[in-house]
Amino acid sequence: MGAICPKNKHSKARRDSRRANWKMTAPNLVKCSKCGALMMPHRVCKACGSYNKKEIIATAE
Repeated sequence: MGAICPKNKHSKARRDSRRANWKMTAPNLVKCSKCGALMMPHRVCKACGSYNKKEIIATAE
């Protein structure tokens, strides 16, 4: 059970080690196998509308 008023003060090291995992990471980008544009893996390419070398979304080209 969480206490509203803690009986003991947590140290700065304990507080900071809890917050150490808050960092942001850049999205992992891969090249599209069809058009070569950068895209997020396992998603449909926004440039050409293909996934796994198959056209999923018809784009006006």
